[in-house]
Amino acid sequence: MPTTPAGWTLLISDGMARVLRSLRHGYSGAVAVACAQVLEVDGVGVSLLAGGAQEVEPLWRSPGVAAHFEELQFTLGVGPGPDAALTGAVVLAPDLNRVRHDRWPGLPAEARKIGVGGACCFPLGLGAIRLGVLSVVTSRPSSTMPEQRYADALALGAALTGMLLEGDERGRAPSGTVMEPPGELHRAVVHQATGMVSVQLGVPLAEALLRLRAFAFGRDLPLGDVAGDVVARRLRFNDDMDGPQSGRGRKG
Repeated sequence: MPTTPAGWTLLISDGMARVLRSLRHGYSGAVAVACAQVLEVDGVGVSLLAGGAQEVEPLWRSPGVAAHFEELQFTLGVGPGPDAALTGAVVLAPDLNRVRHDRWPGLPAEARKIGVGGACCFPLGLGAIRLGVLSVVTSRPSSTMPEQRYADALALGAALTGMLLEGDERGRAPSGTVMEPPGELHRAVVHQATGMVSVQLGVPLAEALLRLRAFAFGRDLPLGDVAGDVVARRLRFNDDMDGPQSGRGRKG
């Protein structure tokens, strides 16, 4: 797990201690809401690395802005979550308005539209082992992440990492816990659509995914919805990136 900022003495709150005791019991959605309440933020979510890549697969999250922000990051392919997954380090962006324009192109402006002012992401892993990302999202931008919130999020990330590592040793996450993976990956349709677009355009998979993302972002559509249209053959890509359902979005 990441190191503690210099000069901080981090002790978890009583509220987070109660949440950590509940991780092995109860419904994951309720736990996510409890985490957000203790951290005093608008949303909390956990994603897993899928297939050894830097793409993250949603596991659980509180309703509202956390889900919207995760979808935005996946559509654009940039953000604090992907960076945390890639580097294995905590990525703090408590005020997205202060992020360099070239760091996460398009993300801050789009985040404001969905009510997200700041996001801090904690990698789940140990050493070179990277398992996923814990994301903490707030509508209120601030100059720094409060020390207590950082301590509680760090402790939550460590507990989730332990559960994931325990699941790896057993071949799956402990049954009935919030870390039990879904039976079917939500992003599988995106990977399938990427392959189809790659064939349609005669381009590498990486470029095909970029084309999918550009199409989704340009029409203000979730990437998963566009991928679903491709897989269902309602949308076919050609050399000008257009398709029979190109007028479906809200932009352009």
